[in-house]
Amino acid sequence: MSEKLVGPVLSNRELYEAVIEAAEVDNPGVRLITEDRGGYMRVQAPRRLRITQKSLEEALGRPFKLSELEPSLSSFGGRIQFVGDDEVVFYLDRED
Repeated sequence: MSEKLVGPVLSNRELYEAVIEAAEVDNPGVRLITEDRGGYMRVQAPRRLRITQKSLEEALGRPFKLSELEPSLSSFGGRIQFVGDDEVVFYLDRED
């Protein structure tokens, strides 16, 4: 059985690199899988991947609203949930 991966597929290189950096901060100990195909770039993790506005802003070195992420999303694996204005979670199963 193959591993279930979740996360964004991005079309913006600057954002891709910042998402990797932010994901490393926001998901300590989680193995990230990255894939650069030129026209699109994936950042994935098994089952759950969390990215906060704070870590993304620190990685970019400028203010950034998570709603600005959506236009650069070509696609994503799993489900997506915005938690308030400061966190986005890609996941497979709801945490009840």
